[in-house]
Amino acid sequence: MAQLENIEAIEKRLWSAADTLRANSNYASNEYFMPVMGLVFLRHAYSRYLVVKDRIEESLPTRDGQKRELTKEDFGKRSAIFLQPHAQFDYLVALKDSDDRAKAIIDAMESIENDYESLRGTLPKKEYRELDNEILGQLLRILNPEELKKVDGDVFGRIYEYFLTQFADQKAHDGGEFFTPVSLVSLIANVIEPRKGTLLDPACGSGGMFVQSAKFVEKLHENPNEKLSFYGLEKNATTINLAKMNLAVHGLVGDIKKAITYYEDPHNLYKKADFLMANPPFNVDEIDADKIKNDPRLPFGLPGVNKKVKVSNGNYVWISYFYSYLTEQGRSGFVMSSQASSAGKGEAKVRQKIIETGHVDIMISIRSNFFYTRSVPCELWFFNKAKSEELKNKVLMIDARNIYRKVTRKIYDFSPEQLQNILSIIWLYRGETKRFYDLVINYIQTAIDQALKSTHHLSNYEKEFEKLNKEIQSVFMEMTNDKKQTELLRELPKITQSYKNNSKVFLQLTKEKSQWLKFQDKNSLKLSDSLKELETMSSLNNKLIKEAESIYQLINRLVDVCTSNNIFKDNNKLEIREIINLKKQTEEARDLVVNQLKQVRYFYHQTEWLVSRFPDGKLYDVEGLVKLVDKDEIKENDWSLTPGRYVGVAPEEEDPDFDFSETMHTIHNELEFLNIKANELVKKISENFKNLNI
Repeated sequence: MAQLENIEAIEKRLWSAADTLRANSNYASNEYFMPVMGLVFLRHAYSRYLVVKDRIEESLPTRDGQKRELTKEDFGKRSAIFLQPHAQFDYLVALKDSDDRAKAIIDAMESIENDYESLRGTLPKKEYRELDNEILGQLLRILNPEELKKVDGDVFGRIYEYFLTQFADQKAHDGGEFFTPVSLVSLIANVIEPRKGTLLDPACGSGGMFVQSAKFVEKLHENPNEKLSFYGLEKNATTINLAKMNLAVHGLVGDIKKAITYYEDPHNLYKKADFLMANPPFNVDEIDADKIKNDPRLPFGLPGVNKKVKVSNGNYVWISYFYSYLTEQGRSGFVMSSQASSAGKGEAKVRQKIIETGHVDIMISIRSNFFYTRSVPCELWFFNKAKSEELKNKVLMIDARNIYRKVTRKIYDFSPEQLQNILSIIWLYRGETKRFYDLVINYIQTAIDQALKSTHHLSNYEKEFEKLNKEIQSVFMEMTNDKKQTELLRELPKITQSYKNNSKVFLQLTKEKSQWLKFQDKNSLKLSDSLKELETMSSLNNKLIKEAESIYQLINRLVDVCTSNNIFKDNNKLEIREIINLKKQTEEARDLVVNQLKQVRYFYHQTEWLVSRFPDGKLYDVEGLVKLVDKDEIKENDWSLTPGRYVGVAPEEEDPDFDFSETMHTIHNELEFLNIKANELVKKISENFKNLNI
């Protein structure tokens, strides 16, 4: 089992349970997070150990009918940690309340550190002494749910990242600045494409840049430890421990050193990094100018010094360092304050010199609320010292502030498809037309596949609402219907018949489109024509969503009429429980079909988003989104690198699924229904008061 479909729900459940236990400990959140992360690390290590152990044992040679004992080296070759018996998670979970769990966990951590020099002094130990023995038992059991006992390491690596995000959201350590949102890190990694070489992060935090770079290499079916050498710098000792654990959780090996990057370069990687990724602290104003004025990593000079002989703003110190670390063919991608791209005075002079090198590659604006610890917008900068001559004096400006999805009320990110759509623009910029083309075809295929999957849900919903409707009709035969009820009973057959008819047409149309795509030459298919092929299917898909919702609303109102009627008190043959159960089954069937049909709509819109902007698979300037800008235009704009200054304002987009008349009709019906319920409540309250003689 490589992955779980409901992993998001499991993550939330594990976090909720673990966080609830904090209330029963002596720790505040900033003290609690390290022992919890340590246990997540242990659980992952054991999960990975079990998977690798079976594979190793299968390949071990046999001598005299016996296989030799497993060694640490066997596991190292497969990017896993060797665990002594007393460091294995099942052993810890099985401990009794009479056992000293804190000591057992500490012993487990120490055994791992003794076996692995890179983790020496990294894992939490003494922190477990502050947790109650029973609380530790509950934590161990929480992190060992049945459904996760046979999954591979990717799942617990993901859970480790999820716990990092939650602790970052609580600002549980270092103000939460140790964590860069996965969306942004993944985007950076996929833009610079670190396939092979030395990768440096001079402000590495919890190591997310390394993890996403490794995932990029894994998608190429390569071993990240063989292709990339990871080097990091970080000033906070606890954060370094988090990063080392994060690397180990993902089976990675790296060299992370404690240093203040402004003044130190302990890896000696000046002009030696093939790739650089970073999210440095923004707008730092306490850097000692005297200490760095002769640093070779500042080839463009100091950006500005104040009366206290401090650098006025450290953004361009970072930017200069990031440029200088690169080899002559190197690429870098980093997060930077949105103020930096248009800053004036000394910073503008440094920016001009950087632009004049021709190595500024891409600028991407990101809206606010992408970070857990600050709500300000930012920009992603990309340097490429290996740019082609054709592009050397050009910069690709992308304004992605209108591209996002809401994770919570205050946190946004990119969906996987949104991230791919941004990357596809960069592919066109680099002349990689086939990658763009393949993405669009994949969206078309996925939309059709999702439509085919909806067939079962469409028919199942029909069966469920028919069963419920039959039960409702039998109730209404015993009742005197008023005008409103009569209207509902007339309206329901019309819409249900329309749903049935459209379902049949949709099924036939979907099969036709599936066959059509199957026999197309994918290398010569015209994208705009392909989109037109799906228009009818998409339109009918949206109509079915509305009809499925309308049917449920009508039936739901009829159910309320039935269940609130006094006939149930007098007629033993009619069971209210049966109608309630059928209603629940109908609601579940409605949710399944609507959610499935929305998947069709979603992937159709991804196709439409790309094809409407780049219809023949070529890069165009798109108002409010992207523009390829040359050096002369940048010079005319005060050497600004702010994308919004060049791409303009995006035209307001209409929601393609919004139906004003249908929405008003739905609102009107709901209002009428609520008014009826309100009148019933008023009447009941009045009667109660009378009975109380008030």
